[in-house]
Amino acid sequence: MMSRAGDQLYLVALTGGIASGKSTVCRLLRERGAHILDSDVLAREVVKKGEPAWREIVEHFGESVLTPQGEIDRGRLASIVFSDPEEIAFLNRVTHPRVFQLMGERLQELEGLTGGRAVVVLDIPLLVEAKAAHLFQMNLVVDAPPEIQVQRLVAERGISEEEAWARINSQATREDRLRHADLVIENSGTLADLERAVDDAWKEIVSRAEKAGESPKQESSRPRRRDGSG
Repeated sequence: MMSRAGDQLYLVALTGGIASGKSTVCRLLRERGAHILDSDVLAREVVKKGEPAWREIVEHFGESVLTPQGEIDRGRLASIVFSDPEEIAFLNRVTHPRVFQLMGERLQELEGLTGGRAVVVLDIPLLVEAKAAHLFQMNLVVDAPPEIQVQRLVAERGISEEEAWARINSQATREDRLRHADLVIENSGTLADLERAVDDAWKEIVSRAEKAGESPKQESSRPRRRDGSG
């Protein structure tokens, strides 16, 4: 498990429910000067073919969760675990410690590259489920009503409403996430609304980082406008 943030980098954990807009918020924060670590990318690394987590998953679920190339079929695996809390718990036990270990290694690399003077936003969808909210200087929650999450999942990922609700209900509740939030970005409106909210959030993050002894540099370029429901 990754240790609590050290004296150098200012670490912000970003979380939110599925289809709340975390990916878009990460992009907007990157364009304003934040360094981004995506736990989903790290999760893909720890379950690559031949890795210890890969072996545990295949032993537990069988080869039916593999692609023809022998990699984990994330869609197939998701369809199995989202409806079974015990299977979700197993998968989390296998992957979470390894993801946080790899995250710690990447933070050490980033600290060396930046001299330790940077804001790092860590995109961690299952922050609350992993009981990791205490590890960071700030917890930033991207929030959207469940009904909007369902609309986005159906429209953008082509799944049924029933499956969309199952995926939402398999995660921490909206109330649990908000309970752990130091800062909330609302994402139930337009992309322009979201950009303004991210502007305000970035100013607050920079202010807190400076008070903690950091001086991250803000970028002046404005982000391009894209769909904000990622």
